[in-house]
Amino acid sequence: MNRRRDVPLSEAKVVVLTNFIAPYRLPVLEALAERVGDLRVWLSTPMEANRSWRPQWGRLQVEVQRSVTIEHLSRHPHGYREWQIVHLPYDTLPRLRQARPDIVMSGELGARTVQAALYCLLSSTPLVVWVTVSESSEKGRGLVRRLLRRVLLPRADVVIVNGQSGQRYVRTLGVRSGRIVTVPYTSRPGHIAIPEKPVRRVPRHLLYVGQLIERKGIVPFVAALGRWGRRHPYEQVTLEIVGEGPDSAHLAALGLPDNVALRCSGHLPYERMVEVYAKASLLAFPTLADEWGVVVNEAMAAGLPVLGSIYSQAVEELVEDGVSGWVFRPDDPEGVDAVLDRVLRLGAPELARMGTAAREAVRFLTPEFAADRVVGGLHLAADR
Repeated sequence: MNRRRDVPLSEAKVVVLTNFIAPYRLPVLEALAERVGDLRVWLSTPMEANRSWRPQWGRLQVEVQRSVTIEHLSRHPHGYREWQIVHLPYDTLPRLRQARPDIVMSGELGARTVQAALYCLLSSTPLVVWVTVSESSEKGRGLVRRLLRRVLLPRADVVIVNGQSGQRYVRTLGVRSGRIVTVPYTSRPGHIAIPEKPVRRVPRHLLYVGQLIERKGIVPFVAALGRWGRRHPYEQVTLEIVGEGPDSAHLAALGLPDNVALRCSGHLPYERMVEVYAKASLLAFPTLADEWGVVVNEAMAAGLPVLGSIYSQAVEELVEDGVSGWVFRPDDPEGVDAVLDRVLRLGAPELARMGTAAREAVRFLTPEFAADRVVGGLHLAADR
């Protein structure tokens, strides 16, 4: 089972184990495939049932593993409930024995990574664990899961995280800073037009993009907009909602004042999002827990300032309060009311200046940048 020794990365066989390929992750993996000798991606499922994306694998070598899927309802300390989907790809070990990769990169911290770690231990193969977590997303994890992570993560040669919050979390599990590599999320290139000149935004045309589920905090945010409308009866505000989910019924039942308008567009394909971002004055992202939030990247690339939750790692990493957007706590009603009063009084020139700052803040976040960061992690793992 011993791997080939001293293989340059440009000739190395790298196996990536993950749940599925999201549209924004595909360009990163394709760029990574250009930087290594032989990249193979093994999925637990073509696409999860609660996602509206179609499976797209581009030029990648992709195989779907034999896997068992388990769903369970969990409650988060921030008060929301959410269905968790857990994949158990049970043929990982025999596949790895047959493929004999030079480096294994495994996503998340479940059954696939346990099997990958066992294979790498027995074969002296470098192991990279790609952990998409934040401190808010991992609150309330059970004792057994935390103990497993304390055993598993320190044995990885390299741990990849999304940002500073992810770094802080894995360090609490015993991972040393020198073995952590940060690879932020990037959006798909080309599908969001990046304006080179400031865009004149229509004030008080807010945009929300995402699932309509409890974790995203959309219902309490719209309720806060209703309170704003009652405090300012002679002012108008519009919130355009792009997305679907069970909370749509709760939104319809809120009983908003006449000066607060909701426009629900349902799910839209990526190709339609250019016009949606062009009409809005800012993106609202009131999530109660998110290990990233790619819509933040997309909105900022389109020249939109972001009104973002402190519980989004993308907001923590990318949004500078008062410069490229505003940061708030969605579970503090008084704080939400205060930030809405602050934001909804701004005019078009101020929004344009903030939109320019937002666009500049994310200009470097390309799939090639992310792939180069991953390559750095692979080199570090191989050297160890």
